[in-house]
Amino acid sequence: MKTIKRGLLRAVRGRDIGRSALVLLAATLIGFLFYALGFTEANIIAVYLFAVLVCSVITTGPLCGLLASVISVLVFNFFFTVPRFTFRFSDPNYLVTMPIMLMVALLTGSLTTRLKDNVREKEEAAALARSEQLRANLLRAISHDLRTPLTSIAGSAGNLLANYEKMDEADRVRTFTDIYDDSQWLINLVENLLAITRIGDGQIRLNQSVELMDEVVSETLRHIDRHSSEHSIRSDTSNDLILAKIDAKLIVQVLINLVDNAIKYTPTGSEIRIHTEKQGPWVTVTVSDNGPGIPDEQKPRIFDMFYSGANRAADSRRSLGLGLALCRSIVTAHGGTISVSDNRPHGTVFTFTLPAGEVELHE
Repeated sequence: MKTIKRGLLRAVRGRDIGRSALVLLAATLIGFLFYALGFTEANIIAVYLFAVLVCSVITTGPLCGLLASVISVLVFNFFFTVPRFTFRFSDPNYLVTMPIMLMVALLTGSLTTRLKDNVREKEEAAALARSEQLRANLLRAISHDLRTPLTSIAGSAGNLLANYEKMDEADRVRTFTDIYDDSQWLINLVENLLAITRIGDGQIRLNQSVELMDEVVSETLRHIDRHSSEHSIRSDTSNDLILAKIDAKLIVQVLINLVDNAIKYTPTGSEIRIHTEKQGPWVTVTVSDNGPGIPDEQKPRIFDMFYSGANRAADSRRSLGLGLALCRSIVTAHGGTISVSDNRPHGTVFTFTLPAGEVELHE
């Protein structure tokens, strides 16, 4: 790890030195132009001071700005003071001009570097504040919304323990079903939270491989909760073999979230369709339903974290608003896009794209 860091530091320093050299070369060429046009030395000095400022802005540390300050004075002395092309000067006024030019250059570079550091610190503080706010919102939402299913599970289990012999078979099945539904909701939430932990600063660490989309969809349908039996869910593809270069586990989570949304927000008996097709270098996946649809005013915000809109699931449990935000993050990390539109004559269509994959043959 230390070797890698040293290598990165050397690369950054080399890049900074190269940039600074190009800036000073450009300043020197401009200086020659000004000299040929008869401009005063004050104008040439201003060019070098500006070059020092540029070097301080485009490099990562203070070293290049300081070096540029010293080198600019030496280059100005070598090329533009009499006698030219030496480091000597005949005019005694340069005894004052050169130190002042050096001090101004050093001060300019130092102030610019300090300003950059202040901006960087403010950006880091803002990023930290956003991260802390996200964590606080997440904890607040979780603590609020976990209370209902956990209380329900505890109450149902307590009821079974106290009244199992007194309950008839229908009551027992209904109580067990309630426990199952609440536990499934918790499992889905945990899966989303685990996926969120793989997101750092808006980026997801992907374990990509070429996968057959039919298998990804089949794996999704195996994880859909029991309410799927109350809906008609079908999958189809436009081609026999569609491959995508994806992190299969995360894409399964995307499809689970989209299908679960369709199940929750459509009445019993609604039709949900998963369709995949290859379009050039992309695989397009759509999840559509024929439910009541999403109001136009909610569409721009449904992919925002913690936004659950005015809709509620059929069981009246409020959504944490993590699912669709997570879908967007995962799809974006794959280089694709995700969008929502209306199904005709009614319903909702979620569409996302993934990079197509190719079979690699090893001889």
